[in-house]
Amino acid sequence: MPDAQMVDPHDVVMTGENSFIRLSDDGGKTFVDRVSHWRVLWSPAGQGHAMFIESPLLGKGPRVYADNAGVVRFLQRTIEALLYKEFAAESLPIIDAKFERTGNSLSTVEERVVSRGDEIVLAWWDLMTPFILTMPPGAMNRPLGVYSTFLPARSAQLSVNGKAATAKVFLQDRFGKPAWSCCLAWSESWTRPKA
Repeated sequence: MPDAQMVDPHDVVMTGENSFIRLSDDGGKTFVDRVSHWRVLWSPAGQGHAMFIESPLLGKGPRVYADNAGVVRFLQRTIEALLYKEFAAESLPIIDAKFERTGNSLSTVEERVVSRGDEIVLAWWDLMTPFILTMPPGAMNRPLGVYSTFLPARSAQLSVNGKAATAKVFLQDRFGKPAWSCCLAWSESWTRPKA
């Protein structure tokens, strides 16, 4: 019997985290608030943080906060273009911000993003048992693959400058696995077929 392949054959695009919050007033038919928070540990553009956010708490249209503009543009060109086109628009200005995580995965995790004009706090708690998402390149007709440890949160909150979003977390199946619309996505690596 041949040995099992122990090393993934694909090229690494980036590795890090991509936790998210998606809140709805109608059980997930539409999103009121959408946040994609990235902590990039390695990419061809270096490392750093980026947060893409669309919320009535910040007015109309998406915004981008980051501590590395190169990482933002890299994510927009490679991954956000697959996930949510509005976040991939390179015409979006990048707002310089500081990023900090507090708490722990056994209780509550908070990500705090502070710019000159805004303080945004993302919080996840009441976390479910983690599971690993495994999608090689080509799955769902996407050119990139992703492998990620998901910790779905039954409860989450987005607040901007002290005001909390009022829309709710909702149940969202993940390829047959019960989950929620807000999730810590850690140990996340994106891949592409070997060049």
